[in-house]
Amino acid sequence: MIYADNAATTKMSKAAVDTMVTMMNEEWGNPSSLYSHGQNAKEVLEKAREDVAAVIGAQPGEILFTSGGSEADNQAIRSGAELGRKKGKMHIISSAFEHHAVLHTLEKLKKEGFEITLLAVHENGLIRPSEVEEAIRDDTCLVTIMYANNEIGTIQPIREIGAVCRKKNVLFHVDAVQAVGHIPVNVADDNIDMLSASAHKFHGPKGVGFLYAKKGILLTNLIEGGAQERGKRAGTENVPGIAAMAAALKEAAAGMQENAAHQTAMRDRLIAGIGEIPHSALNGDAVHRLPGNVNFCFEGIEGESLLLLLDDKGIQASSGSACTSGSLDPSHVLLAIGRVHDVAHGSLRLSIGEDITGEEVDYIIQSVKDVVGYLRSFSPIWRNLMEGKKAFIL
Repeated sequence: MIYADNAATTKMSKAAVDTMVTMMNEEWGNPSSLYSHGQNAKEVLEKAREDVAAVIGAQPGEILFTSGGSEADNQAIRSGAELGRKKGKMHIISSAFEHHAVLHTLEKLKKEGFEITLLAVHENGLIRPSEVEEAIRDDTCLVTIMYANNEIGTIQPIREIGAVCRKKNVLFHVDAVQAVGHIPVNVADDNIDMLSASAHKFHGPKGVGFLYAKKGILLTNLIEGGAQERGKRAGTENVPGIAAMAAALKEAAAGMQENAAHQTAMRDRLIAGIGEIPHSALNGDAVHRLPGNVNFCFEGIEGESLLLLLDDKGIQASSGSACTSGSLDPSHVLLAIGRVHDVAHGSLRLSIGEDITGEEVDYIIQSVKDVVGYLRSFSPIWRNLMEGKKAFIL
C-alpha cells in the first residue's frame, strides 16, 4: 500500500507515539494540581510550550494549546474581529480559497455585521501582496491568509503580505496547518501576529494543535470554565497529546531540509510523469508549492472513480480536502483558481510523505495513466470531446 494523502493526516512518528505512551503511563497528573504529580505534568506541559515556540521563532508565553487547527483558526479570527469591533473597525480581508475553518468563521462574522473581502486567487494559486495592500481600508481590522493551500499546495508570499499589514497597522493571521513542520516558518521574520497549526499534519496525534498570538494581543475566549492556558482556553490540558506534538515537531524541524529535498525531487518526478497524460493540468504553481504536494485535473473523468480505482491498485489519495470529502460539489479551491466545474470534478491530490521511494513514484505514475485511460475509454463526455462535439478545455 502506498499512502499518498499526507495532507489529510500523517502517521504518528515513533518519537510522538513513545512520548505519548510514556506521558499516559507516568505523567498522567492534572497540571493544575499543586501536589508533585500535578506539577510534574505541568513541567512537561511548559517544556512542550518551549519546544513548540522555538521551532517557529516565538516566545513560550505566546503559545496557546488547542484541539487542532480549526479551533485555533476560529479563536484567532474571532479575536481579531472583536479587537476591531472595539475600535469601530469592521472589515476583514481573506482569500477565496482558504480552508473552511476560516471561510465559515468569516461567514458567521458577516452575519454579525462585519464586511468581508475575499481576494481573488490567480491561476497559479498565488495571492499578490500588492492586492492585499490595495484592499486594506481605514476600517480593516484583520487580514487572514493561509501559508500553504491544503489542496493545491501553493505557498503564499507570507513575509511580504505580513510586511504590508505591519505598514498598515493591521493584524495578520496565518493558517499554517499545512506549512508548519514542512517548510521553515518564523513568526517574527514573516511578520505574523497570529498563527494556527495542527499536530496530525506533521506526524503528531489528532485532536491537538496550537495558536501563536503575539505578545499584547488580547484573545477572545471560545471556551469558558477554567484558568488553563492563561485563562484563554478552559479545560484540563491534553498533556500526553501536547508532549507528543512537541516531540513530532522537534523531529520534523530537525529533518526538514533533508526531507524537503527528497520530497521535492519525488514531487517533480510525479508532476513530470503525470503531466504526460493528454488533456491534464497541474493545479497551482509548479515551484512555489509544498514539497510533497501534487494536484492534477483530468478532463473527461470523475475524481471519485479515479480514487476508487487507485485504491484497488494500493494507492491511497484524495481529490481535495478531507474536510469536504462528503460533498458532491467541486472543490472551491479549484473553482477559485479558474477551473470550470466539469474539469474541477476530475481532480486528484497526491500528498507524499518523507519515506516515498522512486519505485513507488513510478508505480503511481503508471497507475494514474492506466486508470485515467480506462475511465476515459467508456466516458460519454470523453467520447464527445474526441469526436469534436465538445471543445477541450485543458
